[in-house]
Amino acid sequence: MAGPNGRMPRWLPRAMVLALALVAVFQLGSWAFHQLTGLLINVLIAFFLALAVEPAVSWMAARGVRRGLGTFLVFLAVLIVAAGFVTLLGSMLAGQIITIVEDFPDYLDSVINWVNTHFHTELRRVDIQEGLLRSDWLRTYVQNSATGVLDVSAQVLGGLFQLLTVGLFSFYFAADGPRLRRTVCSVLPPARQAEVLRAWEIAVNKTGGYLYSRGLMALVSGLAHYVLLEILEVPYAPVLAVWVGLVSQFIPTIGTYLAGALPMLIAFTVDPWYALWVLVFVVIYQQFENYVLQPKLTSKTVDIHPAVAFGSVVAGTALLGAVGALIAIPAIATLQAFLGAYVKRYDVTDDPRVHGHRSSGHGPGLITRARRLWFRRPEAADARGEGTGTG
Repeated sequence: MAGPNGRMPRWLPRAMVLALALVAVFQLGSWAFHQLTGLLINVLIAFFLALAVEPAVSWMAARGVRRGLGTFLVFLAVLIVAAGFVTLLGSMLAGQIITIVEDFPDYLDSVINWVNTHFHTELRRVDIQEGLLRSDWLRTYVQNSATGVLDVSAQVLGGLFQLLTVGLFSFYFAADGPRLRRTVCSVLPPARQAEVLRAWEIAVNKTGGYLYSRGLMALVSGLAHYVLLEILEVPYAPVLAVWVGLVSQFIPTIGTYLAGALPMLIAFTVDPWYALWVLVFVVIYQQFENYVLQPKLTSKTVDIHPAVAFGSVVAGTALLGAVGALIAIPAIATLQAFLGAYVKRYDVTDDPRVHGHRSSGHGPGLITRARRLWFRRPEAADARGEGTGTG
């Protein structure tokens, strides 16, 4: 808009430059955020891992062990346990794969005999093997597998680098926890410092309680499945039990089915009916865990409603993928416990509607009215009979 003398206002160029600068800063910030998303997710994972090991490190520090050494010992113990489990699981899978490959011709012959008997066909194993080897599908699969070796190697190296990044950040967060809290509190007024420290303590308690309850449920689940696998004489029962316990508890929602797939596969190599028994046991045990075991173990540690827990897992998965699913429940429990101190609560009125049934002021229920009408009919019939007899 031109001024009174037809010239551009002096503030307009500066406003345009400021608007362009703000747009450029926003675009630069958005680009930087997208570039650093992976690093931010790793830092978030490391922070929750540090919260999980904070009680153990603080316990060792209270007994004279330096926090750096205590954190190193905790991480070393976790690394030894994880490496031992992965080694046992890898050896078990390798042995079972070799067994399946060696016994595959016998399995194939039994399937071909069953098909020939029930469908009156004349299939032969040699014809099936030659057709498979000459198929375009196998040739395409081999070519894609050969070209994908480099991609798999790059993904493995990237995963190792990401694991190293998470480990370093979580180590520093746990070892320098007091210094980090002092740094954060130094830029806040005293009232805000108390709130931040309280939120930090709640996060440590809820995260540690979540891992404690999950670890206890993993132990119970592993023992239960170990007993079943030993009864069925399935090989590698201890390793499979540990697999079921860990995967079913620390992978939300679908962890139970992923955990049960491997024991079913190994049981199938022993006897196909054993795989069905394992499936039935997994389903039954999951119901027992959902309705009996989990409410009792998590009532004191992560006391959130199952619907809220499921919704938080879905929301975390939508936002951050598998990482969000893992940290969603302790994050929601921490937020719920922190906000609970600032939400004013009142005594609930003594209304029958809050107890799950209707008030007597709404009149009798349908069953009560039907019962009254039923018992009233014989009395009315007797009264009509007495009146007829006297007339």
